[in-house]
Parts: sequence; C-alpha cells; structure tokens
Amino acid sequence: MTKTDNHTVLCIRNLTVEFPTSAGSFKAVNCISLDIARGEVLGVIGESGAGKSMTGAAVTGLVDPPGRVVSGEIFLQGERIDGLSEVALKSLRGRRIGTVFQDPLVSLNPLYTVGRQLIETIRSHLPLDAKAARQRAIELLREVGIGEAERRVDAYPHQFSGGMRQRVVIALAIAADPDLLIADEPTSALDVSVQAQIIALLKSLCEKRGLAVLLITHDMGVVAEIADRVAVMNRGRIVETGAVTDVVRNPQEAYTRALIAAIPSIHSKSARPALPGVRELVRVETIRRDFELPGGFSLPLLRRLSPVRSITAVNDVSFTIGEGQTFALVGESGSGKSTIARMVAGLLRAQSGRISVGDKAIAPNDRSAHKGAVQMIFQDPYASLNPRWQVGDIIAEPIRRLGLGQSRAKVDHQVAELLERVRLEPEARHRYPHEFSGGQRQRIAIARALSSRPRFIVCDEPTSALDVSVQAQVLDLMAGLQAEFGLTYLLISHNLAVVRQMADRVGVLKGGVLVEEGVVEQVFERPQHAYTRMLLAAAPDIQDVFRRREAALSEPIARPVVQA
Repeated sequence: MTKTDNHTVLCIRNLTVEFPTSAGSFKAVNCISLDIARGEVLGVIGESGAGKSMTGAAVTGLVDPPGRVVSGEIFLQGERIDGLSEVALKSLRGRRIGTVFQDPLVSLNPLYTVGRQLIETIRSHLPLDAKAARQRAIELLREVGIGEAERRVDAYPHQFSGGMRQRVVIALAIAADPDLLIADEPTSALDVSVQAQIIALLKSLCEKRGLAVLLITHDMGVVAEIADRVAVMNRGRIVETGAVTDVVRNPQEAYTRALIAAIPSIHSKSARPALPGVRELVRVETIRRDFELPGGFSLPLLRRLSPVRSITAVNDVSFTIGEGQTFALVGESGSGKSTIARMVAGLLRAQSGRISVGDKAIAPNDRSAHKGAVQMIFQDPYASLNPRWQVGDIIAEPIRRLGLGQSRAKVDHQVAELLERVRLEPEARHRYPHEFSGGQRQRIAIARALSSRPRFIVCDEPTSALDVSVQAQVLDLMAGLQAEFGLTYLLISHNLAVVRQMADRVGVLKGGVLVEEGVVEQVFERPQHAYTRMLLAAAPDIQDVFRRREAALSEPIARPVVQA
C-alpha cells in the first residue's frame, strides 16, 4: 500500500513508458509523479507528443505494443494496479475507471442502440437484471442532460448530435460508479457552445459524485474553466504543477510561459491594420443549398413512392470579401459554415445564387476557369495529403496540372522555394506525409495551396487539429504570407479567439442563415444578435474564467461532503 490519505484516488509515482526505436529507447513518459483526490479535477496539458494521452493509457493498461511501462508505480485507492493481469485490468476498466475519448463515434457501436450499449456495460459490472439495468440506463441519460430519455434510450448513435453523443459516452463512463474518470480531449471535437455544456456537465458530475478526474487536453481555456490543479507536460516530463490560478497567472517555467503566451483571446485587439476602401475580390450573392435526407425504404420503387425530405443547410447567404482581407464565418456545428466553404471553393454546387472571384463566376468542379486562383486548406492535413506521394510531388501537382512550370528542374526549384516560404527545409520534399508532425503537415498543405499562385484561399478549420503553440505558428505563417502575397482568405472556424486575431470582418451563421455580419471589433465588442452574444459567452477564455472565479471567491461556496 502506498502512503497516501484516504481521499487520494489516483497516485502515480516515477512512471516511465518506453518505446523501442532504431535509434534506441524513446521515453514517451519520463519519470512522472502525480496525485488526484476525490472530487478533484487535475488538468494535464502540453503540446502533441508531450506524453499526456500516454499517461492515461498507462493508468488503464492500454499502452500499445511495443510500448511498455518500464518503471514506476500506479495506485488506485491505495491498491497497486500497474502489475495486474490483463483479465484483472479488463474488470477494472469501466467498473473503477471510466474513460471519455475525443471522438464519441469511436467509442459507440453504430449498429447498437445507446440503450443496449449502456445496459451491456451496466450488467457487465453491476449485479442488475435486464429491467433494472434499462431503468438505470434511462436515469444515466437523464443525469447527463439528454431529454426524453425514455424514448432516446432506443435511438442509435447517428440519431444524436455530436454533443449528445459525447453525453452518451460520459453516461457509459460513469455507468458503474467508477472512482476515477479519465477524460482525454473530451471537448476538442465540439463547437464552442456544446463544449461549454460538456465542461459544465463534467464539473457537475465531479462535485455530485465525488469523482476524481484526470483531464487530458491541449486547451488551457478548458483547464482554466474546470480544473482545480494543472500539470504541464513537455517531452514526457511534468515541468510544472500547481493550482490552476497560480500556474496560469504566475508560471515558473519558460515552457509554461510560452504555452500561455500562445493562447489567443477573444478580447485581444487585432494587430491587423484597417484597410479602408479596398477593392472587392469575392462576392457571394444569396446562395442556397439543400440536402436530401435518406428515406426509410431501401427498394427503389418504395423510395419513389415515399415523399422526399430535405434540409436547408445554407439559406440565402450573401457577403463580400475585399482583396487582401480575411472574412471569417463562425457558428455551431451544422450551421452551414463548411457547406459555404465548399461552394465558394467550387467543390459543391449552389442551388441558387451566384459566387464570383474577381469578374469570374465559380463553377463547381471547374478548376480551369480560374487557373488555380482559388485554393483550399482543410482541417485535417493528413487526410488531405496523399500518403503514397512524396511531399515534393504533392506540392508540384498543381504546378504541373496548371502548366506553371516549364521543366522538371524549374518545378523542383519552385517546390524548394515554397517549402522555404512555409519554414520547412527544401530536403523535406523527398519525405512522406507520415514523417511529419501535424503542424508540419499543415505547412505542407499551405505550400500546396500556394503552388498555383492563388489570389483567394478558403481555410476550413485550418488550426483546429493543432495544439495551441503549433496553432500560433501556423496563424503567424498565414498572416505573414497574406501580407507578402496580398492573399485573400475565407476563414471557417469555431474558435472565436482565432477569428478575433486573424479576421477583418466576421459573419455569424445560425441554421444556415447569416444572422450578423460586420467588422470583427464591432461584432465582438458590441454584438447585436442574441445568438452572437451566446457564442461569445460560451467561449472558454482564460480572462473571463478568472474573473468569474475571483467573483465566486467573494461568496461562500457550498461543496458536497465526500465520504472517505
């Protein structure tokens, strides 16, 4: 037994996780120690590859081979668990340790109703019959905030929104009353308003149930909102730990200071100069797009007899973008942002309305009309890069297709120059996408977009897959390239702080309708629409969080009594 008090749920001492490589052993986690008490949230934060998720995997015994725990001790409620057999660990997962992952679709079986999945989890850990387990499943859905739980228990995962699916995953994680909840990036795939709801739910469950929560995230705003303490990880080590307020307000380590300095704020004034009287480059006029919903019949004859249902994704949206400016579109998931991005890029047809760049109209799938003048940067740089091609070929493809290089030597020279523009070595052209980090892959995607010499680039969530410091580097790169080449951007983002930093003007979408549009400073500081005010209030901004915390300290706080 470890020498910890009865309130300590998780105790890690000198934990090291290694992976063998051709160059020797790589320490993914390097001699870390931490404790979490009942009713406490410990946020573990750091860049990609810092060892955050590997720490959580070590606790649950899910380190993928050839990785292995080579030293250290892990205790749960005073019982050592790092040396348990796979059978013992399997019974531990779910019963005493619940886990919430980033993507709820990965955690849910699409072929089973959520009720069946909850009931199976409950019955595998608790001595309940089918009827009692179903009732508990309904109660769990109610507890995590899903309305009409008696009806929704028989629904399938695809019939829930992203936020509701994450609530179902949380219900699964707490189904057997665990002592510890490991939440690995539980909000990074969610838009700002749903993220705020999930944060509030986790806080409520922690206080009501006395859960110990290990929160793994790259978002300091989320940590500031929910965590009691924070541990900052860098290259497998914990470099700083303490109360959230102390670490964020007075960081002791240079790495922590750099991490905090990279966080954009919705209150930061944009450093972008005003551009009065700029010439209009992009015009979007009353565009509309509907999508047909799949019917209930599979046979063609029955499908023809059944009425076709459709949903309006974009409804008569209009805006313009000045040359050299950035126009941002914000809104919740399903608001129509990415649909507009695909129509403006010519990848999707607008059913009505008109889109033009310069004096030429955009036609879907007709790239020749613009000779590469319109390009797109996608959210996931790995998915948008051909894994079988070397980086040089990926960047060179638009040059060759559009006839912008006269010879192979000329094309190679252009590729090398583009790599240098995005701050990568020219030699990188001989490597494959999987050999680069996420931030480097996004730089390659930007170099490819630049290779056709575009005037206008559509950026669909270009930094949402990146941690905060890499995000800052990519945003700085995009701003520098815009100033150098006079680029015009359409920026799609759910990160309001990124929009405040990057955009000149912003449009707010709700249900496919543009409900507010204007200069960024005006919209952020004096929002006119209630929906815009709700989005701004839901954004997990550190300054706002600490103001609320300081206000709460002036009032007595009644916390639930947690029994030892």
